[in-house]
Amino acid sequence: MRIRTITLVITGLLASTILGYAAGAKAYQVTGPITDMTADSITVQKGSESWQINLPKGTKGATALKKGDKVTVYYTMTATEIESKAGAKKAEPKKEATPKKKAA
Repeated sequence: MRIRTITLVITGLLASTILGYAAGAKAYQVTGPITDMTADSITVQKGSESWQINLPKGTKGATALKKGDKVTVYYTMTATEIESKAGAKKAEPKKEATPKKKAA
């Protein structure tokens, strides 16, 4: 019975660890008044910075917002495209000048 309990605890810990890694991208948030809003994006003022965040269709809580409302926007950073550039070519090493021998 004791071994079974220990096995269940270890299995639960492993499962929660795996699910934690599979959760996806790290979540962020920004809070402030809405300074601009379109059908596709929302701009929030945080201190002296303006944060423009994309609003996909179906974003929870995006309806009935208006300019001036204080909001907290929760978002993740998601790549949409990755462009690979070849590594910079290494410059060929310069040949050191060989000192000339003086004639005797």
